[in-house]
Amino acid sequence: MPLEAIELDAFRSLYEKDSFWCGLLLGGCGGQLTTKLYTDRVCHFAHHPGPDGQPHLCGRRARSVSSADHLYVKAAAAAWLRNRGTQADFDFAQPDGTPLGSVVDIQLTHKRLRVHLDQGVAPEWDSPDEPVLGMSVPVDQDTLIKRWYVHRIRLDSEGTSRRVRIGTEAFARQTEWFPLEECAVTDRGLSTPAVERIIQAHSTPEPARWTPGKKQKTSPQDERAQELMRRLLYARRTESPGLTATVCREIAGLSRVSPQLQERLDTAHHSASLWAEKEVESRRTQVSLLDQAVAAQKISQVKSLIAQTKKATKVDQTEEEERAIRAALAYLAVAIPAAIDRLNALLEEVSHIRANGDPELLTRKVRQMSGEADELRRVGKGVPHQRAQLALWEERLRSLLVPPPGSPTSVPSHQLVGRGYWTAKMCPLCAADCGRQCVILDGPRTGQLRGTPHADRLRLLTGDFEKCQTEGKEAQTVWQSYDVTCPVCHQKPGAWCRTPGRPHALRSKLAADFTQQKRQKPEKGIAPPPQ
Repeated sequence: MPLEAIELDAFRSLYEKDSFWCGLLLGGCGGQLTTKLYTDRVCHFAHHPGPDGQPHLCGRRARSVSSADHLYVKAAAAAWLRNRGTQADFDFAQPDGTPLGSVVDIQLTHKRLRVHLDQGVAPEWDSPDEPVLGMSVPVDQDTLIKRWYVHRIRLDSEGTSRRVRIGTEAFARQTEWFPLEECAVTDRGLSTPAVERIIQAHSTPEPARWTPGKKQKTSPQDERAQELMRRLLYARRTESPGLTATVCREIAGLSRVSPQLQERLDTAHHSASLWAEKEVESRRTQVSLLDQAVAAQKISQVKSLIAQTKKATKVDQTEEEERAIRAALAYLAVAIPAAIDRLNALLEEVSHIRANGDPELLTRKVRQMSGEADELRRVGKGVPHQRAQLALWEERLRSLLVPPPGSPTSVPSHQLVGRGYWTAKMCPLCAADCGRQCVILDGPRTGQLRGTPHADRLRLLTGDFEKCQTEGKEAQTVWQSYDVTCPVCHQKPGAWCRTPGRPHALRSKLAADFTQQKRQKPEKGIAPPPQ
């Protein structure tokens, strides 16, 4: 989707005979979309409004380009295999309710590849399927040593598309990356140029340690040195700075080692000492960041840093590290319920302010509510009903920010009127009847529906009193769903129904009946009884 208005015009011209839909494989609702052109912000796709004129609610939450990576992987793998005369079946598996797109299964003739794009599904190393890990999926060093190597996948943005690259990671080696065209599928599974080098290195026999016919004698000091180097290797593999420091101290106190072995021992001691110092400093920094986030009362940062600190201190955890994690967990146990309570209170306060008609105060409260909801979204908290209410309030807020008469403004006229009122009057230009969209009057798309109403149609609703007097008509009273008392759950005007995201159907029908009967709205705070 082009982001600039001038590019969107060309995009619309190119695809004027096509329609666009909210993708089910992206977690969307399957509803039809329209293009939104703006000059003061980026252009984007948007859903058509619901039957009651309210914004359509869609279950899709991810909006980044990486949310479609599973589709890019399928398209790239299918083209790559097709060029090699190989067919494959693809499946977006969702084991144990995992979100769509976490896993992509590629079923070949005698092999299946399971691509893990995130950490939603843990790799099964004992399974006959070959795991291919995304950038965020961890792998322990014991697995690398046992399997010799693992494959990784990475998607790089190139223009409006994503390019797949395959990496091979091995123990004590940097990950080597290759384009998909340089990879192949062999009897062993997915293969890259790095795999051949790794297999060759493991297949080369080690040099003989014993001279034929002679028995080599080893001093007790050399045997002790070899044992310490084995312990040092184990400490590095398990990422244990405490054990590494202990072994380094024992190596420093060892003497009378053979010159050949002493050189290897010194190199291992120097490398391990540097690693242990950096690891201790890194863990100290991690704990400091966690304490600062708790002091600043940033819920989302605290939750993220807790996971990072636990991972960094899973071995040899100190009392200070344990204390910081316990304090952070205790803070979240209190802060998250308190944030949810504040959001609930703000929702009730906004409903009351809307009934009293104070746009400036409503604007401040909705922005405050948006900040509270953002924190809860980042930590995965909050109920869908609250998130749906917030989305609707943010959409309706645009129709309340109308500048005073005579003040200069660059806001388009269709943003000064709520979407539900756009078709409340007949258009004086294209004669579109009430309830119907305006149509294009000239150009190659004559007769097609406009994305926004004509400006003259909107002036009938934004205070063009001279035009209303010329036509001798009064502005029609349009009842919205939340202007009446709900006949199902008996919620008062301005209060939300006890349903996730939208009012009861009978409440919307009652508001439509009042509009058709041309009833005048009563004083604010008083609603007619349900009929």
